[in-house]
Amino acid sequence: MKIKAQLAMVLNLDKCLGCHTCSIPCKNVWTNRKGAEYMWFNDVETKPGIGYPKKWENQDVHKGGWVLQGRQLSLRAGNKARRLAGIFHNPDLPTIDEYYEPWTYDYEKLVSGPGKKHQPSLRPRSQLNDASMEINWGPNWEDDLAGVCETGVHDVNFKGIDHSIYLKFQRVFLLYLPRLCEQCLNPACVASCPSGALYKRDEDGIVLVDQERCRGWRFCVSGCPYKKTYFNWKTGRAEKCLFCYPRTEAGLPTLCAHSCVGRIRYIGVLLYDADRIREAAAASDAASVYPAHLDIMLDPHDPKIAAEAGRQGIPENYLAAARRSPVYRLIKEWRLALPLHPEFRTLPMVWYVPPLSPANPAVNAAGPLDGIDALRIPVRYLANLLTAGDEEPVRLALKRLAALRAYMRSIRLGPAAGGSVLDAVGLDTRAAEDMYRLLALAYHSERFVLPTVGRSDEASAYIEQGSCGYPR
Repeated sequence: MKIKAQLAMVLNLDKCLGCHTCSIPCKNVWTNRKGAEYMWFNDVETKPGIGYPKKWENQDVHKGGWVLQGRQLSLRAGNKARRLAGIFHNPDLPTIDEYYEPWTYDYEKLVSGPGKKHQPSLRPRSQLNDASMEINWGPNWEDDLAGVCETGVHDVNFKGIDHSIYLKFQRVFLLYLPRLCEQCLNPACVASCPSGALYKRDEDGIVLVDQERCRGWRFCVSGCPYKKTYFNWKTGRAEKCLFCYPRTEAGLPTLCAHSCVGRIRYIGVLLYDADRIREAAAASDAASVYPAHLDIMLDPHDPKIAAEAGRQGIPENYLAAARRSPVYRLIKEWRLALPLHPEFRTLPMVWYVPPLSPANPAVNAAGPLDGIDALRIPVRYLANLLTAGDEEPVRLALKRLAALRAYMRSIRLGPAAGGSVLDAVGLDTRAAEDMYRLLALAYHSERFVLPTVGRSDEASAYIEQGSCGYPR
């Protein structure tokens, strides 16, 4: 058993406001440079829809992630010979139109232009070539279901569902999906890079790009199934989310988490068995990847695990953080959070609590547990999004959320429901109270439990700048 520590994040989709407040500080700090105008390390998509870039979830188009061939994992993009043949022209690479052509406006005309009888207007100008352009797509083009009648039919999460029913005005549903780099345990971007420029940090599992080694082949862009690795056309290098490691090393949350208005994000440490990554990623069928992923996560409260982790060099402050980790409770203990598209077999470490749709009369009539199938968002859709089509983990998470809601409402409004509604979903009153506090009332220090990292040689920070994710 080889024990490693991993920083992980959980997002509670039930509380996301779709305000994009998480995206703005990330954009202002990390991608406000020439060549990075189209990059959004963090974006918020509206589902149903095809997202940013277009159809990123459809790996028949983009060839990202892994596939199981026999008992062996292989990159979906093909073997080394196929990739070498396309090294100067990658046929699986998204085009700029699939992201969007970034634009700006000539604001100087408003200030220095002559007086006019009519209100002035500005034409959009491309940030790539400064030419006048027509805006046809953007990073949140589908915000609040804009154009869903046209793009929704291409949403792969409607697999096994008649999309025509749920795209009608009377039955349409909406959920916000904030996305960032998944910091995967089995990252396809790392395996795809011919130069070996991408690597996973040993101390916290953050995936970074060595800017000195990157040669701009862009196989990491097509290899990532979540399309969260980008190419900077100005520097000729790949760039991606750093998980704000200069902040997390100091015990501070990422910018997206810190600025979140809805307080939907949780960050903590997980311990896992690195020797079993291949076994979990190569589960026999796509629906088995999620339970296999859960199995390699280790219990930090187990004295034997803690002792072995200490012997293998895991710092004591990491072990203490793992024992207080909110993400461990949400993912492993309570089984509320689920991984995004586990069928990609990258073992992502950004997980999501599925949204409990607004209750309707059918739900109220059936009760909090029996009315799950009457919710506005189809369980099948959430299963395609979060558990490779397996509906049971989604049902369990939704039933536990519904049971928690019913139990806490009975305490506040009466009559008290007792523990029967909790017993039906495998919870007790102590667990329900802990869940309620973490999901609704938790302080900043409870939602973000991050160990600090000590650096023995501070003088080397500038020397190492190009190799640890920052462009020089």
